[in-house]
Amino acid sequence: MAAPILAVADLHTAYGLSRVLFGVSLEVAAGECVCLLGRNGVGKTTTMRSIMGLTTPARGRITWRGADITGWPAYRVAQAGLGFVPEDRRIFADLTVWENLDVAAKQRSRLAPRTGHPRPEPASPSPLQWTGERVFDLFPRLRDLAGRQGGFLSGGEQQMLTIARTLMGNPELLLLDEPSEGLAPLVVDHLRDQIAQLKREGLTILLAEQNTEFSLALADRVYVLEKGAIRFSGPAARLRDDETLRHDLLAL
Repeated sequence: MAAPILAVADLHTAYGLSRVLFGVSLEVAAGECVCLLGRNGVGKTTTMRSIMGLTTPARGRITWRGADITGWPAYRVAQAGLGFVPEDRRIFADLTVWENLDVAAKQRSRLAPRTGHPRPEPASPSPLQWTGERVFDLFPRLRDLAGRQGGFLSGGEQQMLTIARTLMGNPELLLLDEPSEGLAPLVVDHLRDQIAQLKREGLTILLAEQNTEFSLALADRVYVLEKGAIRFSGPAARLRDDETLRHDLLAL
């Protein structure tokens, strides 16, 4: 594996007195799709939130392109090149599809470096420069719905909009938290194809999922979480090809 651009080491996170993560460590290299697999409640979302600066770890280290970003506020993490698609989507229900995208574009241009935090070494210019037209090419359905308010979209359409809005920030690493949750099987298939297209274009992806089939179709490598700790790490192909191991790890 190439040198990682994201490295998480010995991460411990708690909500009050309730400990959730117990020494989680993982790495993501440029261009990879890495999946956090596991049943609901094992710590996948908390891992993503800790990386993104939305939940402060009690212990451990998060390194992005060689810089320690542990404890950075979420806006600084986003500015450094990480984009987060949360499980609950959080679109602006009263704004149209186009307005949701436009807000993200304006926020991107408004963000300016602030002092007080070391900054990662600048990456090479990314070929993935996202515009409204480009996200409409990836999600043609959103082009048809550009004038519709977000609150009137279906669950699948809202998920597409959430990903598209995050892409408008031109992230180098896309964190996707349970993107297939609650979607119809046909919509899940379309979404898998669209994420695969992002991967083919070179975007680095960290995916948290409990849908094993969806995840293994996309992932290069997998980490399986159980009770807040990593139980397995390795190539996705190993889980795809070994039904016994898959059943042992995920009770499937």
